[in-house]
Amino acid sequence: MEVKIGVQHAPREIVLESAQTAEEVEGAVADALGGKSPLLSLVDEHGRKVLVPSDRLAYVEIGEQSVRKVGFGAL
Repeated sequence: MEVKIGVQHAPREIVLESAQTAEEVEGAVADALGGKSPLLSLVDEHGRKVLVPSDRLAYVEIGEQSVRKVGFGAL
């Protein structure tokens, strides 16, 4: 699952590929924005944890998992 996170006062967004489902990511975002958690915590597909203060979230975009093409072929 591709997740893009916009952070206030930061010129670039955070982009990560996560093994979490869209529902799990949405739940974590809802908890962070609802005040249940001071941090948005997500884990990428390599096991690295990404922490963003919930009061600095500008937006979170949850997309489809991207399929990487392997090999040579016609475009």
